[in-house]
Amino acid sequence: MTTESRTIHTVFVVDDDVGMRAALRRLIVAAGLAVETYASATELLAELDLTRPGIFLLDVMMPGMTGLELQEALLARGITSPVIFLTGSNSIPIAVAAMQHGAVDFVEKPFDNADLLVRLQRALQVAVDKRVAQVNRAEFERRLLLLTPREHEVMDHVVTGKTSKEIARALGASHRTIEIHRTRVMAKMEAESLADLVRMTMAQASH
Repeated sequence: MTTESRTIHTVFVVDDDVGMRAALRRLIVAAGLAVETYASATELLAELDLTRPGIFLLDVMMPGMTGLELQEALLARGITSPVIFLTGSNSIPIAVAAMQHGAVDFVEKPFDNADLLVRLQRALQVAVDKRVAQVNRAEFERRLLLLTPREHEVMDHVVTGKTSKEIARALGASHRTIEIHRTRVMAKMEAESLADLVRMTMAQASH
């Protein structure tokens, strides 16, 4: 498990109703989750370090900047953390539109506490998985930079399942030279086996 997968992810609540904020804080804290509450979208944008890992639980209809407008502002800043909307029955179409813009879920008020916690946990797992994928991608690219152009060519052939002899013929090199390159590729990519190298390559290709 990477360090990032153990990072504390926080539920950032934005709701203009002080009673609702207090109730959500009690509920989320009782579930053992980290939570911070904000009275408005502008307050969150002014005070929060948006690079912190977590998810956003946003009221759809708020005075000033609405939840949907806050979602757009977050996306404009490159923040793609999962968003869940709290919505009344009269604002469900807005919540649906928000999901079309990337929100992971919306919950109608009044909500069932247990159901909301399940949805929060699901969104938190999405946030953790995304964070881990970002870290793994950065590490994979760091290792790739260690390869020489020839080692990169050899790796491209290796992950398709070609033998050293087949690679040697394709690249016009000796079998011994390819074996040396393969060994260096495995070491620089920190792959314990060929299957490990293939898995990490496929994982990054899927993102």
